[in-house]
Amino acid sequence: MKGKQLSRFSSFLMIISAILVMLALFFPWWRMEFFAPQYPEGLNIIVYPDHLEGELEQINGLNHYIGMAQFNEESFPELNYLPYLIGGLSILVLLGAFIRKKAYLISLIASFLIGGAIGVWDLWAALKEYGTNLDPMAPIEMEPFVPPIIGENVVANFTTYSLLGTGAYLVIAAFILLLIPLWKDRKQ
Repeated sequence: MKGKQLSRFSSFLMIISAILVMLALFFPWWRMEFFAPQYPEGLNIIVYPDHLEGELEQINGLNHYIGMAQFNEESFPELNYLPYLIGGLSILVLLGAFIRKKAYLISLIASFLIGGAIGVWDLWAALKEYGTNLDPMAPIEMEPFVPPIIGENVVANFTTYSLLGTGAYLVIAAFILLLIPLWKDRKQ
């Protein structure tokens, strides 16, 4: 028989994976925290799939001094369609739980990998654009820089921390749940 079905347990894991992807829509995926002597409590940029939160006005006011463009939702058109892509992915994973074919599961895993790679590249490109395209007429002249996607960065007297949010961890967990059936049902 061509293309045997995945196990019921694998189907169950795919349902859980679909739920985790859908839940990820409601949590932040990434954040940047800024600390300085004058801001010991910190300032944040918090990125959800469909909007930005945090002390954007204060951060934009400070970034003006080094000539950095303003952070706002209009600068990130991805926020307009990302929830639909995530919702669609969740539906495709849920369908996989009923289709139960290894080839379909492999296509889902590939979709996660491609989507994740595009998302990381898009975030890196935005950080590069913001950090290297500084206005030369800004009050404070400084060398261009690229903030890390994950990690610590020091600019002037600000230490910034870039962190994944709960939504990103939910998607990573959903991806891992898809790998388990691939391994578990590898002989099928």
